[in-house]
Amino acid sequence: MRHLYQIQAQVVTNPIHSIDPNLIAVKLIGVCASHGSVRHGKLIFVHYLQSPNIFAYNALLKAFAQNNDWRSTISYFNYQLELPNAPNPDEYTFTSVIKACAGLSLAVEGRKFHCLVTKYGCESNVFVRNSLVDFYFKVGFFGIAQKLFDEMVVRDVVSWNTLVSGYCLSGQVEKAKSVFDDMVEKTLVSWSTMISGYAKVGCLEEARRLFEEMPERNVVSWNAMIAGYAQNEKYADAIEVFRQMQEEGGLVPNDVTLVSVLSACAHLGALDLGKWIDRFITRKGMELGLFLGNALADMYAKCGCIREAKRVFEKMQERDVISWSIIITGLAMHGLTNETFGCFNKMVESGMKPNDITFMGLLTACTHAGLVDKGLWYFAMMDKAYGIVPKIEHYGCVVDLLSRAGRLDQAEELINSMPMKPNVIVWGALLGGCRIYKDAERGERVVHRILELESDHSGSHVYLANIYASMGRLDDAAKYRSKMRDNGVMKIPGCSWIEVDNTVHEFFMGDLSHPQSDKIYSMIRELRWKMKLAGYKPKTELVVHNVDEEEKEDALSVHSEKLAIAFGLISTSEGTTIRIVKNLRVCSDCHDATKVISKIVNREIIVRDRSRFHHFKDGRCSCNDYW
Repeated sequence: MRHLYQIQAQVVTNPIHSIDPNLIAVKLIGVCASHGSVRHGKLIFVHYLQSPNIFAYNALLKAFAQNNDWRSTISYFNYQLELPNAPNPDEYTFTSVIKACAGLSLAVEGRKFHCLVTKYGCESNVFVRNSLVDFYFKVGFFGIAQKLFDEMVVRDVVSWNTLVSGYCLSGQVEKAKSVFDDMVEKTLVSWSTMISGYAKVGCLEEARRLFEEMPERNVVSWNAMIAGYAQNEKYADAIEVFRQMQEEGGLVPNDVTLVSVLSACAHLGALDLGKWIDRFITRKGMELGLFLGNALADMYAKCGCIREAKRVFEKMQERDVISWSIIITGLAMHGLTNETFGCFNKMVESGMKPNDITFMGLLTACTHAGLVDKGLWYFAMMDKAYGIVPKIEHYGCVVDLLSRAGRLDQAEELINSMPMKPNVIVWGALLGGCRIYKDAERGERVVHRILELESDHSGSHVYLANIYASMGRLDDAAKYRSKMRDNGVMKIPGCSWIEVDNTVHEFFMGDLSHPQSDKIYSMIRELRWKMKLAGYKPKTELVVHNVDEEEKEDALSVHSEKLAIAFGLISTSEGTTIRIVKNLRVCSDCHDATKVISKIVNREIIVRDRSRFHHFKDGRCSCNDYW
């Protein structure tokens, strides 16, 4: 952009009278658009041109549309229509404007502009017609979109791709496939669109089959497959395809590739790969734009490196409400309560308006710190100060806050006063409080509420079985577990992940599938002996099966996170931080055990469970045993 400013200064101070200013403006606006500096392009249009012609108008509208500034596209088009001396719109004008209506899903406005298309005789133009087909698909008028396509006298490959994309976008993937099969000429866009379409409806096998059948692939094709896996929570597969792209494709990943891979890294805790991507961005001189910056910060926050997340945040030139919410939520997940509140205050001072996700972060911080009154204050602030109507997730968080603090009556009253029907998660938060404070009567009542909503809710069945077991009614507990098996109710298995040497390893309870199982279980036995000497006592009361104490201890020793920790110890050098991700809440026995292990082996162990981060060091945990 520096060179553009210099050229602009020259043409302003030393105008070239033999060249139409509109021609110069069109070139300058185009450069601004390609660099994302639409605001500067607008200033050139407004202040440099006395009488902009149709080419200048089209350049400005195209610049807005290219940068997804849909509202400005429509606003300046309306401005063009209102001015008496402004040029009439042409096919290029309408292409940008219809694209803007599609981007904003403005059905009424778009149909009005369709009338203008007809009025100015541009309807038969293939570019305009393609834009109209795309628009009608995006606002839900599939029949009109198909009719416009069918009436086209001239079609190009973009026309066919637009039809395929439209049906994929609307979830009608089989119709899209039928159109795809009828295409005489298929481009890389055609293939990539179908891959994305199948991935969107969860048909990953079909998506992968098409991907493998492609005669050639470009970055967009690889991106479609990687994003498909990431969006369907197949994060390990997303990373595997990314590695395949590097090995086979000979292609350089772009920011879209990296956003999808960073999302996978964040969910799996694949910090090494995430760090490699960070270095790759720096090495290639890639701009840390909004989406890429947010994805990188989110990866660091979810991999336990909140300081690195803040570094990325501070480095970003542009930030939005998502950027702020990532840091606020990250700080909350790490139990850094005061920093969470301080970051929120800075956000408000900067003029950025918080959204519902921001408040979820604040409420989470209050929950992890047991700050009930502060949490209720933020909850009230949502609507009063910002007009944000609390969603069911916010109510669930407040119920959790009250339940963890033992205010079970208040939590139940809040549930009964909710403006929407409470779901399983909300009732489950209250059930968690009943479990902590051993309120069996209320817990049994809550369980029945949950089972009315979800008859196969495993947590509720297990809770009832545990209640009976704790009361000494072991036969009743056994009968209830037998009933669970008969009805096909399955408890979600605990699963833990650890990344070693750029490879993510997965463990389940009692897992023997790992190639190094012998060494892992040898380390488990060594740890059990050392932990016993250090004063650790297994919480065998957590094992409700009617077996002897030794078998209960054996069962506790092979929980998934303990296996992951053991693998980390045998696979990394002394002093290396061990990072674990778990899909469920860490049980109290594993929590106590990990504190002891961190002291025995003199390592920091960071565990991300379903609700927060636990930083274990020197026999202590950052959550202060409140989680």
